[in-house]
Amino acid sequence: MTSTTNVTPALRTATTVARRTAWLAAALFWTAFAILEGVNHGRLAGALALLFLLLPDLTFLVALDEAPRMTKGQLAPRAVPYYNAMHRALVPMGLLTAYAVQPLFSWPPAFAALCGWLAHISYDRAFGYGLRTKEGFQRD
Repeated sequence: MTSTTNVTPALRTATTVARRTAWLAAALFWTAFAILEGVNHGRLAGALALLFLLLPDLTFLVALDEAPRMTKGQLAPRAVPYYNAMHRALVPMGLLTAYAVQPLFSWPPAFAALCGWLAHISYDRAFGYGLRTKEGFQRD
């Protein structure tokens, strides 16, 4: 078993490129799916997909008053739990699974919203933005 400290820079770069390419493919898939749901199920589905495509970044507003005191690239620690909760792919994937397996709640606009949310998370990961540390900085 190899330690991550023994990984060559070239291998680390190749791994990063492969990971980001996979996230970009996922982002394009979820975007296409959200658009398809909007086209198939009307304006409400399209509007919710767009709203949930933008919603995760609105968590920045939680601590907007603290923003001027933060260093460049730092999110206010008070906003970190909200930001991380909205940027974990397991949350919308779990909701998507629940949507798929239970017969009681079958509302296409909700599915479109989940597709938009997953597209947002995937785009963030593809462009190098991930979860935050408790101090508000990007995790490696």
